[in-house]
Amino acid sequence: MFETGSDILKTSTGRTLRSEEMIINMGPQHPSTHGVLRLELVVDGEIVVDVIPQLGYLHRCFEKHSEAMNNYQQVIPYCDRLDYLASMNMDWAYALTAEKLLNLQVPERVEYIRVIMAELQRIASHLVALGTYGLDIGAFTPFLYMFRDRELILDLFEMTCGARLLYNYIWVGGVSHDLPPNFIQKTKEFCTYFKPQIKEYNDLLTYNEIFIKRTANVGVLPADVAVSYACSGPMLRGSGVDFDLRRDDPYGIYNRFQWDVCVGKGEVGTIGDCWDRYIVRMREMEQSVRIIEQALEQISEGDVMSAIPKRIRPNAGDCYVRTESPRGEIGFYLVSDGSGTPYRVKARSPAFVNLSVCPEICRGYMIADVVAILGSIDIVLGEVDR
Repeated sequence: MFETGSDILKTSTGRTLRSEEMIINMGPQHPSTHGVLRLELVVDGEIVVDVIPQLGYLHRCFEKHSEAMNNYQQVIPYCDRLDYLASMNMDWAYALTAEKLLNLQVPERVEYIRVIMAELQRIASHLVALGTYGLDIGAFTPFLYMFRDRELILDLFEMTCGARLLYNYIWVGGVSHDLPPNFIQKTKEFCTYFKPQIKEYNDLLTYNEIFIKRTANVGVLPADVAVSYACSGPMLRGSGVDFDLRRDDPYGIYNRFQWDVCVGKGEVGTIGDCWDRYIVRMREMEQSVRIIEQALEQISEGDVMSAIPKRIRPNAGDCYVRTESPRGEIGFYLVSDGSGTPYRVKARSPAFVNLSVCPEICRGYMIADVVAILGSIDIVLGEVDR
């Protein structure tokens, strides 16, 4: 909270306000903060002088809860709740970390299922990000269309594991269920249906003149600043940095598929602006469909539970594994003391790291632009606060 005195007014960081400046609280209950985030805005008229994010409203003590579990599998439901819009990606990253600690190889069919689920989840997550982003800017119809199509992916998840949001599906050593009958056929039908929808989104929103005016040349994040802040995912690629863990630090079986890394090019404004971050997510959905279609054609038969250990007790040691979630690099660091309980669990949150650059790219813009900039970062507070 800011401090008041007889003659001074300070921000929560201790900075004394100039006479023409004032503080405005945005959030924690504000639709454009996409969760319980409070931004302390220091403004001079309509111009943003500084932004101070206030975190912790959704802190759930993820790491210490995980370290209190009786075994490694019990941590997975907690991973679900980190980035609850990309639970499949959270579970996979944690499972890979534990499997590396165990030196465990999963069956071929499991590898394909994980890729399919992760890419479906990426599309579903991006649909939420892009739909709500349009809503932030004032476009309501694309939001309805994108949520309609996201439901089709949630139907596929539900027929696989019975859940639509928190799946607990990807386990250490395998997955909780094999694919149900007709899953492959229904997923192929979804891909066929979905590809033309991307053109419709572009016609409705991407190249809408008002949308471009609100997002182009706004919140510009230069590539060197993105790298120095350790940004990742669409936030980094939107600044023109050609880096994707699926290709540059491959895991799973991504190296078997043909697909492209999408980067911002400054097509309607400046490289690294809000529009570039938006279009990277839109084009990544096309690439996810390409990956899914190839995986569906190549998937082999097999027992998806054959490598799931009945008892997990890795040797003493530690390891770190990172994967590409819809929001960037999600990493898990595990320390084993040789017992069946994780001694230390540490999660690297891409949304938390990406949010840290918010003050840097908000200064000098209008208050209304903060909504556009924050939406383009695409944060999930469950992961930020952990």
